[in-house]
Amino acid sequence: MYGVSGATGLTSFESHFLVALFLYEWGGNLLMKILLVNDQAIIRRGLISILSTDDKLEIIEEAGNTQEALDMLQKEMPDLAIIDFQIGDECGLKLINEARKLGCKCKFAVLTFLKDIESFQRAMAMDVVGYISLNSHPEELIYAIQLIQKGRKYYDPDLIDMLVQTQKESPIDDSRLALLTSKEKEVLEKLGMGFSNKQIARSLYISENTVKKHVSQVLSKLELGDRTQVALFANETGLVQFKHDVVV
Repeated sequence: MYGVSGATGLTSFESHFLVALFLYEWGGNLLMKILLVNDQAIIRRGLISILSTDDKLEIIEEAGNTQEALDMLQKEMPDLAIIDFQIGDECGLKLINEARKLGCKCKFAVLTFLKDIESFQRAMAMDVVGYISLNSHPEELIYAIQLIQKGRKYYDPDLIDMLVQTQKESPIDDSRLALLTSKEKEVLEKLGMGFSNKQIARSLYISENTVKKHVSQVLSKLELGDRTQVALFANETGLVQFKHDVVV
């Protein structure tokens, strides 16, 4: 059934295996399909111009209002929707909620001029994978989307600094660390570094299911609501040094 490739010296089975492995590493999809949602055409044109410089990103559609966005999310099924925080008179976060209620499984990143902590925390609570300033340089935008494509998150560094500073003003109870097992502390450290479950599994040589169990225990014992809070806790207690681009 499987022959030998004269060009590489590999059997066709080995070639198929290597291709499958490559596709697995990239999440089975070489191109990230992106939907842009912004009520200003000039900003959409600028974003398309910037993102088109990366051949692994494909802008499949653009929407100028909430209803168009909801229709396209269901029809086109993008991998990522990049949504402006304010779409006309409506909040982009509301659009994300409505899309999820309709069963949309794509990831969401938010673009904004805002620099207020409350809006940022609302977005993080909704588990958006990106919160990106419209004042960013083109290279930073590309970098953010590339991180998201790799399964990580990107949050605006200035807002992260503001958030960390705000939380530093409140005393951190690190006595809860004593509740964790040695393995749970290792997982906590990796969470603080922004590792995904797959990355944690690889670095600690355990299965992803085991990682999920440890993460659940860490959340419960530390009385924290999500991975972002865990990552901030790990940095605030000094377990790891904070990294802006990998808060997950």
